[in-house]
Amino acid sequence: MTQKAMICPRCRRLIGSTESSCSWCGARRPGSWWQATAWTRNALEGDWLVRAIITANVVFFIFSLIIGAGGGSGNPLSLFSPSQTSLLLLGATGTIPIDMYHRTWTLLSANYLHGGILHIVFNMMALRQIAPWVVREYGPSRMFVIYTLGGVFGFWLSYVAGVPLTIGASASICGLIGSLLYYGKSRGGAYGSAVYREVSGWVIGLGLIGLLMPGINNWAHAGGIVGGVVLGMLLKYEERRPETAVHWGLALLCAAATVGVLGWAVLGAVALRLG
Repeated sequence: MTQKAMICPRCRRLIGSTESSCSWCGARRPGSWWQATAWTRNALEGDWLVRAIITANVVFFIFSLIIGAGGGSGNPLSLFSPSQTSLLLLGATGTIPIDMYHRTWTLLSANYLHGGILHIVFNMMALRQIAPWVVREYGPSRMFVIYTLGGVFGFWLSYVAGVPLTIGASASICGLIGSLLYYGKSRGGAYGSAVYREVSGWVIGLGLIGLLMPGINNWAHAGGIVGGVVLGMLLKYEERRPETAVHWGLALLCAAATVGVLGWAVLGAVALRLG
């Protein structure tokens, strides 16, 4: 049967009728209904996962306001902001929580806390743009592992650098950026080079914003990017190695740790408030 031209399921460019794979990104032409169905199912799972991460961030932000709203500090990023006490109770990280209160688990919880409405809006917009791209190249389970561990590594480097108190999903988002940086450089070709150039622009932009705006945790951003590069290298991307049970197991462990840490933070904050 004669093949028809079609849209590539990975990069959304045209695959010619005589091509067996996409000339832009290298994805194989779906040759049967079950291959197309498998890709669609993977995309839907990835989309659900991105929505779940955004929902968790939004719910945790609302809860931080309920625990205690602050008056803002003159910084537009702190508009409609939770109080510092609320952030400390719910798992802000840094040298103060870790060294003074031995709350090492805040390296994970801080990724779901934000200091104001603009802070969370900007981060979630960035996440909504970047995470589906990482899902497409690495798969949903590896994306979540990179998001989780990249954020932890970013905040760990921030702690080592002596940052006293810090929060935000940007460390995790930078982990995703780092994984795309590695993907573009490793894959090469027209598509890989285009990915590398675009993501390099993001990295430069982040660096400039960090230099110009006060209150930006450049250590966490840098650590997230480095962590994402290393994780991308270790976990491999779809074209190098399809997702396996090991990747799904790691993602489940990250999910269990996230739920456990956020649940512990909420219970601890409520208990202290009621006490």
